[in-house]
Amino acid sequence: MSTQARSAALEPALGSSTVSFVRVSRSIGGVVALAAAYYATAKIGQALRYTGSVAAVWPPVGIGIGALYLFGLRWWPGIFVGELLVNGELLVGSGSLPVVSVAGQQAGNMAEIIVGALLLRRLLGRRAALDRTSEVAGMLVAVGTATAVSATVGTLSMRAGGVIGTSGVGSFWRTWWLGDTAGALVVLPLVLAWAHAPRASRHRLLTIEGALMIVAVTSLAVVAVSAGAPLTYMVFPALIWAAFRFGPSGATLAVAIVALLTIGITADDLGLFSKQAIDERTLGTQLYIIVAALTALFVAAVVSERERAARLLAGATQREGERALEERHRIARDLHDSVSQALFSALLETRAAQKALDGGLLGGDPSTPIARALDAVGDLIRSAQNEMRALIFELGQSPVEGGLVPALTDLARTVSERDGLPVNVYGPQRGIPLSTRAQAELFAIGREALANVVKHADASEAWIRVAVDDGRVSLQVADDGCGFENSIEPPGHFGLASMRSRARELDGVLTIDGGPGLGTVVHVTVPGASDGLDGR
Repeated sequence: MSTQARSAALEPALGSSTVSFVRVSRSIGGVVALAAAYYATAKIGQALRYTGSVAAVWPPVGIGIGALYLFGLRWWPGIFVGELLVNGELLVGSGSLPVVSVAGQQAGNMAEIIVGALLLRRLLGRRAALDRTSEVAGMLVAVGTATAVSATVGTLSMRAGGVIGTSGVGSFWRTWWLGDTAGALVVLPLVLAWAHAPRASRHRLLTIEGALMIVAVTSLAVVAVSAGAPLTYMVFPALIWAAFRFGPSGATLAVAIVALLTIGITADDLGLFSKQAIDERTLGTQLYIIVAALTALFVAAVVSERERAARLLAGATQREGERALEERHRIARDLHDSVSQALFSALLETRAAQKALDGGLLGGDPSTPIARALDAVGDLIRSAQNEMRALIFELGQSPVEGGLVPALTDLARTVSERDGLPVNVYGPQRGIPLSTRAQAELFAIGREALANVVKHADASEAWIRVAVDDGRVSLQVADDGCGFENSIEPPGHFGLASMRSRARELDGVLTIDGGPGLGTVVHVTVPGASDGLDGR
């Protein structure tokens, strides 16, 4: 075989070996990093040790469950090595534990993390962000179950090794279970929340408000725990602030700060918890951290659900508006193709009949009732054509594209030219804090009110006024006509019902003032939009 042939044959093998080496290196690096993180958080938890190997708060369980949940069970060697390093220290020194107790603790903690990760995947699915109350509740169930496994196995191993007596089994199990649960509720939510969109979470916190929130949480946590008086409640406003404004990522960070400060201050024999007996000190610390964590997590989840519901509602409203616009265009096309053409044909037939009458084919007398009826029919058809053209034009585009007041001004000009009724319009040309849809609804109310003036008021003048006052927008259509008794709504006047219905859709109030001989004032007031002027 030639040298070139041997080189060609070796290239795939060398490439495969390189890829395998890289994969193995990454796996080893990941295991080492996970073991180091597990060991580091274990040392933090051991700062508040209850007795033997049981810490008041055990954060590594959160690291272990979070890592296996996010990246898969294949990373269990990292947890095993980290746990082995922690337990190895318990076998040496003057306070060493029996081998059977340490082995049982190792097995219980490994089972705890694997069970917790499996339950999380089963109850939450993959990549949960803890932005739903169901996810927080599912995490609580998974954590509570997994830590109960570790507490049970660990307590039995300690009893088997003679570390504790039979009388202390109950309190020992409770302390183990609450310590692991407290540690998991601090670290695991932090891992899950920040694993989901970490860049967005970081940007939300790297603001002035984010810095102020962290300072407030830190300051209040120190005061709450270090004060001699029972002031632990002081930290909860800051936790709620973090949950409301920064979601799960901010809430979990705030809880981690509170837990870290609580552990550090109590470990230095300072503050409220350090003055208690060892059992009460441990229990108080655990319950304080658990309650703080659950409060922040559930508040953040509720706020996230409300924000998500608001976004979904806004999206649905936008899609509904788009579909309504499409329907308007379809109706406009159908009216143009059917009704408008039918009216045009009817007008042609009427003109043909009039010509036949003028030519003497039907008697030749243009003053006969038939001639007058044909003239009236022609006028009605032309009027219907004008109304149909206006309706098709309005359906084909938004009547308030240029703004509410300009649209009302064009309407007033059309009414003045067509019906001879002077109509004056007053109001700001721009700067009306209403969405386009809301302005279109107000325009429809004004158009209907003005149509009623033309048909029923026998007025010599009318005016339209638009005003913006204290975040509310008002529309007023008034005339100096005959008026009517506003306590009695005339039967068959569907326009009044339509105007009231449109006002209710905008969360507004419509009133009608006036009386016989006093003219009529239609007044509608609606709340302004919160998303800026002339919002869409």
